[in-house]
Amino acid sequence: MKVLVIGSGGREHALVWKLSQSRRVDKIYCCPGNAGIAELAECVDIDPLDFDAILNLVKYEWIDLTIVGPEDPLAAGLATVFRKDGRKIFGPGIDAARLEASKSFSKDFMRRYGLPTADYKVFTSYMHAEDYVRLKGAPIVIKADGLAAGKGVIVAKTVHEATDALRLIMKERAFGAAGDKVVVEDCIDGEEASFMAFTDGKIIVPMVSSQDHKRIFDNDLGPNTGGMGAYSPAPVLGPEMEQTVMETIMKPFLRGIQAEGMDFRGVIYVGLMIRDGKKPYVLEFNCRFGDPETQAVLRRLDSDFFEIILATSEGKLAQANIEWKRESSVCVVMASGGYPGKYQKGMAIKGLDNAGKLKDVVVFHAGTVFDGENFVTAGGRVLGVTATGKDVKEAKARAYEAAQMITFEGMQFRKDIADRAIKGDASK
Repeated sequence: MKVLVIGSGGREHALVWKLSQSRRVDKIYCCPGNAGIAELAECVDIDPLDFDAILNLVKYEWIDLTIVGPEDPLAAGLATVFRKDGRKIFGPGIDAARLEASKSFSKDFMRRYGLPTADYKVFTSYMHAEDYVRLKGAPIVIKADGLAAGKGVIVAKTVHEATDALRLIMKERAFGAAGDKVVVEDCIDGEEASFMAFTDGKIIVPMVSSQDHKRIFDNDLGPNTGGMGAYSPAPVLGPEMEQTVMETIMKPFLRGIQAEGMDFRGVIYVGLMIRDGKKPYVLEFNCRFGDPETQAVLRRLDSDFFEIILATSEGKLAQANIEWKRESSVCVVMASGGYPGKYQKGMAIKGLDNAGKLKDVVVFHAGTVFDGENFVTAGGRVLGVTATGKDVKEAKARAYEAAQMITFEGMQFRKDIADRAIKGDASK
């Protein structure tokens, strides 16, 4: 069968890599892809938001199934367009994608169906939001309502930081139209974790646990990024906590999307804050695979990925066989200098071949192109060096051994990915 993957990042490289292992997949296309993906799939230079061109490609090439990686095409309704045309696609419809595309819609949904989440207020007026923050005090969380590439959330430790965040989002328009509205919510202390699950709108099947590292610098310092690394499993999401999440969050979520008639056939990603190692709260919903969590999680999948995706898209997830390896995995993101702010492109990347030859290591490309001689940088997050091992400590050692072999001008990466799990303090 023929499969199309939409997107160009490390997540999409991981999706393509895992699909390529299926005996049922004859050919993979990717729009627009990257230099690493091009080694496994035919990359077609089509904008993920050009729905007509994508649909024409699917028709012309007789593509059987499309998988959407990033959030923007889902929020704009790509899955809805495809299903109206009778095409199989993995991803929620435009109605369900609002759970990620609008934080205020998402928070209201949580409130309607009793999901545990922080108290919040929604504002369209900077003046009213500023008055509320000064009254409420800090710490407090300021969120741009719309999509902001994972960077529209600011945890303000002081009122001054909070008002600066409001000004950045609502007046300076740092995230464009995403800042037309803001969500101001209480700050919950605890340990963050990522809970991803497959759902066809009928049942929900959780994936293995993982934990992302959002901040740019070690020890969770500096501004938020799209994600600087991830590992799996996450000790904070042990069997008992997973059961609690399923009972208090995922089952009410499923009842909610069913009650509202949402077309959800894809991945639901729940950003969690776990307080005192006991009580999970929902920070946010994402309606697609996480990045870089996907790179870590798919390294542990022991079943045919294509079969799972196809079953989900057809509403037959209950028939899918989903098995996981017992080993652990760690993904270290290598980013351009200056990221998540301004950064340069076109830096030659050295050492990829040697790193990729190490045992149990796969280097996923994110922001790369091939210039005829070298792979060169073409984005903020450039590579995701991902390794497996018998435990997190071994996986981390392999990932960093590979990372040390790779160089490009301005390269930066965190040195503490997975340290929480290794030190045994993930539940603190």
